[in-house]
Order: sequence, then C-alpha cells, then structure tokens
Amino acid sequence: MKLFFLFFTFFIASASFSQESLTQLKLKDAKGNVVQIGEVIQSQKPVIISFWATWCAPCIQELEAIHEVYEDWQKETKVTLYAVCIDDARSQFKAMSIYKSKGWKYEVLYDANQDLKRALNVANVPNLVVYFNGKEIYKHSGYSPGSEDVLYKKIKEAIK
Repeated sequence: MKLFFLFFTFFIASASFSQESLTQLKLKDAKGNVVQIGEVIQSQKPVIISFWATWCAPCIQELEAIHEVYEDWQKETKVTLYAVCIDDARSQFKAMSIYKSKGWKYEVLYDANQDLKRALNVANVPNLVVYFNGKEIYKHSGYSPGSEDVLYKKIKEAIK
C-alpha cells in the first residue's frame, strides 16, 4: 500500500510539474522572437504543434502534405501550425533553408534543447499535438499518407 501511495504521489507531482513547466516554456521563432508556449496552447483557435527535424524524411513529408491544404484549413477552422524543429542550434540554418525552399506558411519554432519535446513526452519525430482552448485534443506519432485527413477531421470535430 505504501508503495502504491508513493508511486501515485510521484505520478501526480510529475504530471503537474510538466503542465506547469509547459506554460512557462519559451522558444524562439525564425526571426529570433520569443514565443511563450503557454499562450500558444491557450488559443481560442486550434493549434497544431508539429515536431520535426531536418534529417527526418517522414517529418518533411507530413509538413508538405499539410502545406498542400493548409490555407483551406485556415480559412475553415482558423488553425495555426507551429513547426517545432528539434535539431540542435548548429542545424538551425539548415532548418531555415528547408522551410524557405518549401514555401511553408507555418510558424517555425526552434527547440534546440528539446525542452518542449520533453514537456510533451514526445519520444520521436514526426509527432504532432493539437490543442484547442488550452486542452490537448489529439496526439499522433509517425506519418503515413492520409494522416493529415485524420488530423483535419479531429480539428473539425473539436471546433463544432
């Protein structure tokens, strides 16, 4: 019984710590501006946080697939996508090069220390999390063609 109580207390403490630390997290965007993650996820509009890396082909495929329909999604649902690059600081130039060459209209954030990745318990990329009104409504790991359709369906269900 004591072991159960100890485990339960540790679980609750770590869960509350991760939520608290999430609201305090700050990342930089492509222009060097600081973005407060707590404010991002509290949006009254759907927010997609998509973790990617320059070396991850499925990540780029997923972001490309969403890019094809992103403007339509924005018009219909007002969704915003934050493409969070988990590469180290030395690779930020490469990430920006990919971002510009693809013509993505997303907000790009850099998580070089992987603080946000850890706070959201993201094990691998590609990985995306959707928030609406401060609540996580969908989380998905990996990419296969058509995953973006499921993502869009989840967003539409949430805003109804």
